[in-house]
Amino acid sequence: MNNSVQEISKSSPAFRKALLESERLRLRIIIAAIVAVFAIRILRTALVFSHESWSSFALTSVFLALFAIYELLMLRAVNRSIQTSGDLPRAAWVTNILVEMCLPALALVFFSEGTIEAAYKPLANPAVLFYFIFIILSTLRLDPNVSRMSGIVAAVTYLLAASYLGWVPRLFGGTSLLTPERAVGGFAITAVVAGFIAGAVAAEIRKQVEAALREAETQRQVERLRHDLEIARSIQQSLLPAAAPQIEGFEIAGWNLPADQTGGDYYDWHFLPNGQLLVVLGDATGHGIGPALLSSVCRAYVRATFTPELGMLTAMQRVNAALNEDVGPRRFVTFVATIFTPGSPRVELLSAGHGPLFFYWMHEDRFDAMPAQGLPLGLMPDLGSDPPKVLEFNSGDLLVITTDGFFEWANAQDEQFGEERMEATIRASRDKPPAEIISDLYKAVIAFSGGTSQDDDLTAIVIKKK
Repeated sequence: MNNSVQEISKSSPAFRKALLESERLRLRIIIAAIVAVFAIRILRTALVFSHESWSSFALTSVFLALFAIYELLMLRAVNRSIQTSGDLPRAAWVTNILVEMCLPALALVFFSEGTIEAAYKPLANPAVLFYFIFIILSTLRLDPNVSRMSGIVAAVTYLLAASYLGWVPRLFGGTSLLTPERAVGGFAITAVVAGFIAGAVAAEIRKQVEAALREAETQRQVERLRHDLEIARSIQQSLLPAAAPQIEGFEIAGWNLPADQTGGDYYDWHFLPNGQLLVVLGDATGHGIGPALLSSVCRAYVRATFTPELGMLTAMQRVNAALNEDVGPRRFVTFVATIFTPGSPRVELLSAGHGPLFFYWMHEDRFDAMPAQGLPLGLMPDLGSDPPKVLEFNSGDLLVITTDGFFEWANAQDEQFGEERMEATIRASRDKPPAEIISDLYKAVIAFSGGTSQDDDLTAIVIKKK
C-alpha cells in the first residue's frame, strides 16, 4: 500500500480528522448495506420457506453477523481516534482492506447454488457485485493507493474463489470471450480497472479536500491575525493621550488615524518633573504592526529619557542611540519634540528628520515651513542635529505638525494634496480651536482625494497661542 498511512499520519491534523470522518461514513454505509442484505434475506426466507432455505438463512445470518461485528469494531476504533485526535495504525487499514475484499470471495465459496454448473458459479452469484461496492467506497479513504490495492485484492480473491469452485482458465483457443472460462478473467480484469479508476477519483477527491482544508486553515489564520491586530490596535490607541493637556497660554490638540489596523505614527504629551510640558510626534517608517511596535518603543524611550536636567538635544541623542542599537539602520523614526514652559510664550522645538512643520504667524498672515534640524532617530549612531529652535508665539499663532500622510495623499490623477493646500486649509481655519483645525484638515484631504485609498497613517498636532 506504499507508505500512504505514514503519509497520512504526517499530514495536518485537520486532514487526518477529515480522513477519519470519511472512513466513518464509509463504514456506516457498509453496515447499512449489511442490514439491508439481512432484511432482504429474511423476506426471501419468509416467502419461500423450506428446510434448505432455513439452513441457508442461518448460515448467511452468522456470516453477516460476524462481518457486521467486525465493521462495528472498526467503526468504534475510528470514532475513538476522532475523539482523541489520534490515528489508526497502518495494520488496521491494511487488515480492513483484506477482510472486506475476502467477504465476496467467501460468499462465492459458501453460498453458491449447488445446481449451477461449476463454470458458471463465479458469474451467477450476486456476491460478486460487492467487490465493486467496496471498490467504489474505497474512494472515501482519500488515498488512490488504497483504491488500487482494493481492485487488485478483489481480482486475486475472486480468481481464487473461482478456482475453488472449479473454474479453469482458458487463455487461448477458439472459445468465445463470453464463455465462463473467459468471462471470469474479464471480471477480474474489470475489478483491477475499477480499482485504478477509483484511485483516480480518490486522488481528485483528496485534492479537493486538501484545498478546502488549506482554505479553511488560511481563513482561520486570517481571522486569528485580524483578532490579534484588533488587540494591537486597541493597545496602541490606548497609548495615545486621552485628553488635551492644560498648559497656561496655549491650546493643544492631537489626532491619529492609521492606514491599517495598526500604524507607525504616534503623538504624546506629558509633564516633566519641573512642570514643563513635553509634546512629541513620531512617524516610524512604513505602516502596520512592525512600525507600530517601533513607535511604541520610541514612545517608551522618550518618556524614560527626557528630563529637565538633560536638555532636549542630549535627550534626543540618547533616544537616537538606543533606537539605532535596537532596530538597526533600515528602521528609523522621524520625530518632533516641543517643550512648553507654563506662562511663557517661548517654545523649544527640535525636529529629527520630520518636516516640513507649518508655523502660521497670525498678525502677519504668513507661513514658515520649517525643515528638520537633524537626521531621523535610529538612522545613524550619531544624531547629527542642530541645536533646538526657540519659537516666540504671539496671540493666535499656530504650529501645525503633521505626518506626510496628509500632504502626500494623492487623488485619482495622482496629484498630491501638497503643502499649498495644507497652508490654505490652515489659513481658512485659523480662528477655530486646534481640534477643529485638525478636523478641517482631514475633511479637506478626503474631499481632495475623491475616494482614493488612504495609503499612509495620518497624525496631527495643532498648537495655538491663546
